[in-house]
Amino acid sequence: MKVIRIVSNVLLGLLVVVLLLAAIGLAPVDDTPYQQMDYYRKTRQQLAALPSPPKPTAALQAGWAKVNITPSFTTATGGYGARLGKHWHTVNDSIFARAVVLDNGSNRVAIVGLDLLITPPTVVEALKKRLPEVGMRWENVYMGAIHSHNSLGGWAPGLVGQLIAGGYDERVVPLITNGILAAIRQAQANMSSAELGYGQTNASDLIYNRMANSGPTGPLDGTVRLLKLKKKTGQTALICSFAGHATLFDDSASEYLSRDYPGALVDRLEKDDADFAVFLAGAVGSTGPEVKAPDDFAEIRTYAGELADRIERVLPTITTRTDSTLAMLTLPLGLREPNPRIIGNWRVRPWLFYTIYGDYPSDLKALHLGNTVLIGTPCDFSGELAVELAPAAKRDGVNLMVTSFEGGYIGYITPDRYYDRQQYEVREMNWFGPYNGAYFKEMMTGLLDRITRK
Repeated sequence: MKVIRIVSNVLLGLLVVVLLLAAIGLAPVDDTPYQQMDYYRKTRQQLAALPSPPKPTAALQAGWAKVNITPSFTTATGGYGARLGKHWHTVNDSIFARAVVLDNGSNRVAIVGLDLLITPPTVVEALKKRLPEVGMRWENVYMGAIHSHNSLGGWAPGLVGQLIAGGYDERVVPLITNGILAAIRQAQANMSSAELGYGQTNASDLIYNRMANSGPTGPLDGTVRLLKLKKKTGQTALICSFAGHATLFDDSASEYLSRDYPGALVDRLEKDDADFAVFLAGAVGSTGPEVKAPDDFAEIRTYAGELADRIERVLPTITTRTDSTLAMLTLPLGLREPNPRIIGNWRVRPWLFYTIYGDYPSDLKALHLGNTVLIGTPCDFSGELAVELAPAAKRDGVNLMVTSFEGGYIGYITPDRYYDRQQYEVREMNWFGPYNGAYFKEMMTGLLDRITRK
């Protein structure tokens, strides 16, 4: 009987502890419509207060450079929990920070592409402090990443950081930050007058909608978009965006450090079609790559080759011309309190979420370059939502490139109609609650309108 009483008391104590932890750590999901929230009103006010970019005072100048940031030491593989923090041991292909710097006499902007899973929030915080070293501010820098799930990890502290990018390594953030600054410096050093052109090609058959596993879905953004820069010297650069997830290396291949298919694509473009190329992951939220080949390496070659073939067919149709249009706006993005769901409609309380992940500010960025507007989002942004933004771009008379991983990563942003589905993208990776699809569309449309106003 004494043993039974002891066991009963222990179990009762554990139950009390569990209930106490639930009481202080969990709360119901906040489903207040976003238009009624303070963060929405504040962000609208900030959007309305954004200044008009100054008009150009000189012809467009451009420079570009890449810096190898492959470490001399191994790190965890940055590619979410399936890789379990395992370290890569074989460099399949090197990792780079790439920069394109543009100037029209009134504005100077850097487009930075990282061969990483995302733009690490820790790197963003370091850049905000160090960009003055290269004469830039955070508001002048447009960030993107290729979203390879086999690239460098170790750049995010905390439990969530461990799940996304493996164990934190204090050497990694300075390595990436130094590489970005070096690429910007080198790009600034080789600037000269440049013309600009835009082209696109369809690759919808090379992607599929992962949300289809849980029910009907809408069309995805399957367009490959290209910006071509051409100097008077004849040197050319390509800025390429596409929405296929860079997940052709299987979860079990974590021993390889690789840029996945974007790396193979950029290498081919730089070999055959341009002096320099940079890839920015597009609206990859819920979008998987569609390819068949005997193994991962063959899949990467096949997929990159198919994209390159289509790009090479459209490149001769891209006419470059003189255009000094260059403007950039940064919108600090207010968000609902964290609402990651644990059980049913119960979510982790904000204090607990920030404890295990961190509290990083997030922005939306718009870059008006020639007759194209790039909008950078701090998330895996849905390809379906990108399609829904197309009418606003058409109304404003511009080409639209939506990219993910601008900085301050906040998880997945998907159509609100999917919020209650039992799907990874809207359960484990929806960190900031309901209605963000409509909220992001409204703010992105507003930012598009602001930067294109005459």
